[in-house]
Amino acid sequence: MNYDISVDELPNIDLSPNAQVVLEKRYLKRDSEDVQETPKQMFWRVASNIASEEQKYQGSVYDPQELAKDFYNLMASLDFLPNSPTLMNAGTGIGQLAACFVLPVEDSLDKIFDSIKHAALIHKSGGGTGFSFSKLRPKNSKVGSTGGIASGPLSFLKIFNTATEQVKQGGTRRGANMGVLRVDHPDILEFIKSKEHEDQLNNFNLSVALTEQFMDAVEDDTEYSLIDPHSGEVTEKLRAMEVFGLLVRKAWESGDPGMIFIDKINRDNPTPKQGEIESTNPCGEQPLLPYEACNLGSINLANFCSPDQKNGVDWDRLREVIHLSIRFLDNVIDSSDYPLDEINQKVIENRKVGLGIMGWADLLYSLELPYNSQRALSLAEVLMEFFQQESKAASRILAQEKGAFPAFDDSVYAENGEGPYRNATTTTIAPTGTLSIIAGCSSGIEPLFALSFVRQVMDGEKLSELNSYFKQYFENTEYYTPDRLQEIASKGTIRDLEYMPKRMKEIFVTSMDIEPDWHLNMQAAFQKHTDNAVSKTVNLPNSATQDDIYNVYWKAHELGCKGVTVFRDGSKSEQVLTKSTESKQDTSTQDSVVKERPEVMFGFTQKVETGLGELYLTINEIDGKPFEVFATIGKSGRSITAKTEAIGRLVSLALRSGVYVKDIVKQLKGIGGEHPVFKKKGLLLSIPDAVAWVLENRYLQGEEPQTDSKSLVSPHCPECGQELVFQEGCFLCYACGYTKCG
Repeated sequence: MNYDISVDELPNIDLSPNAQVVLEKRYLKRDSEDVQETPKQMFWRVASNIASEEQKYQGSVYDPQELAKDFYNLMASLDFLPNSPTLMNAGTGIGQLAACFVLPVEDSLDKIFDSIKHAALIHKSGGGTGFSFSKLRPKNSKVGSTGGIASGPLSFLKIFNTATEQVKQGGTRRGANMGVLRVDHPDILEFIKSKEHEDQLNNFNLSVALTEQFMDAVEDDTEYSLIDPHSGEVTEKLRAMEVFGLLVRKAWESGDPGMIFIDKINRDNPTPKQGEIESTNPCGEQPLLPYEACNLGSINLANFCSPDQKNGVDWDRLREVIHLSIRFLDNVIDSSDYPLDEINQKVIENRKVGLGIMGWADLLYSLELPYNSQRALSLAEVLMEFFQQESKAASRILAQEKGAFPAFDDSVYAENGEGPYRNATTTTIAPTGTLSIIAGCSSGIEPLFALSFVRQVMDGEKLSELNSYFKQYFENTEYYTPDRLQEIASKGTIRDLEYMPKRMKEIFVTSMDIEPDWHLNMQAAFQKHTDNAVSKTVNLPNSATQDDIYNVYWKAHELGCKGVTVFRDGSKSEQVLTKSTESKQDTSTQDSVVKERPEVMFGFTQKVETGLGELYLTINEIDGKPFEVFATIGKSGRSITAKTEAIGRLVSLALRSGVYVKDIVKQLKGIGGEHPVFKKKGLLLSIPDAVAWVLENRYLQGEEPQTDSKSLVSPHCPECGQELVFQEGCFLCYACGYTKCG
């Protein structure tokens, strides 16, 4: 519709230089060479298009032109931003405005390749897709129609990956996918190990769908059944603890696969009569039925800090923005034209939207609340409960004006006397990578990855940019000097700076300063009042062990999270094996540094239960320090016995050569084996892991073996060359806004 308003009359937008670069590079309309609109024009294009849907409803209380101005101000103030496809496509003739899709993968060749074609159409229009491959018959099973042999889910997953590589999303970002396989599928072990090499399935995030039955079997250390989805027959039984241990090991090695708790997801399914949810969108925060889509948006909490009000939040203004944002997202549904009739139908039936947040870390900085504190967790619960209540209230109002979503089922909501609602879901905490750069705030509910980042400016010049909240706080303290400010900008953290006061170190924490439990507690606090799921990465240092990841996974299950993503720093990067400054030496002429063994030594022998038998570890000491190790294992074959003896000899050689215990532990700890053993505090993975466990408990007294972080090369942005940050399930470049997942 035509509006009686000029863009010049609209309020200006206060954008950072970095936001301007990201908008010009990824969002503003352009021809083959030049940008064709300003940020003001982009926001008005979107606002006017979405507001025009209001005229379709006689019960609406809004005039479309006035609503268009309200929508413009909502975005131009950077209080709220919709998902990227809406900013890119609304008002352009490309009707696909949603970010999240799930497509079915049925057990027939025709339907499999239909899904590949449908995914290509979605990627072309700017969306990401999720798939469950759990219905496909396992590898090497018979295909009755042809008498052939099935190739299994992994073979088709690779075809999906190759097809995705050929499609550029909307000319701005490459396609992203989620691949899910149930833990009881016969090909689950192959799936878990499918990303052992970093060049494989690089257009997919992978998640294993864990069932309550499987988790109970892990806890009880019992077997569980693998079931052929085609015949329904049990094909094999596996020890649940071994499968869980493999999941942990692969996550430690590369971050893949993640996991979703599929039974928890389906307990919260708002439309169970339409079937079970099998998969999520690429970053895991949006569980969806087959052919379902969801459009998302996020409110910038940094703009609602009000220290004089209860809990430091401007609740009245936040309520207004939540209601207006829900109306915006609901109108996006009506404005959208999806590439498949099945998607159009399913979206209209359920009208799911997902309103979330960004700027959480900035709000905590403003309120001087440590991220890793009980006060921050309490505020998270209060805040998200407010979002849930007000978004539901907004959806009820819309239902009165425009009607409830067609698939609304009174029985689902009758227990609490709720509804009817306009939308089956209203809240999701989604990744806000590039959106948070535009808004100039922290991403989602993540802590800041660093207090500074490198920004690329004209002619290839690069500038370090400090977090504005930290900079303002620091410059008003007695500890400030320009040199110190520069040092902090180069480090990105103040954790190890002696001149910084304890209180500042507590407030201005970054993701690597925070213990894994606090990451998980924060995710669970937000999940408690979120319809869909929460996008959150548990960042771990490179020195993190497999026990650490085991504990994260298990606690996520206990806390009621719907999934969990871990990322160990450096696990997806190349390792530098030698320092370039070291000179090469002719080792053939070096003198031996191995100390000779005294004739008489004293020590101790410790018995350790392993998955391969009882390990007897004898450690002899000099002056209370380990000098040599003898390792034997009972009731095992010659091969295991020989390997065990070899480990002992090599550890002894290292100790007699002056290698520190913590360095030996660092090398041995976390090595996986075929038969891990469950312990109350985690897993004992293998014989070398058991040797490390004894050494660590005897000599390190809880000291964590350290890894030199300078020995790691972080992944770099393919567009501007700056370091990528892994958060919310995807890599993001703060310098130019590049992200693989959108």
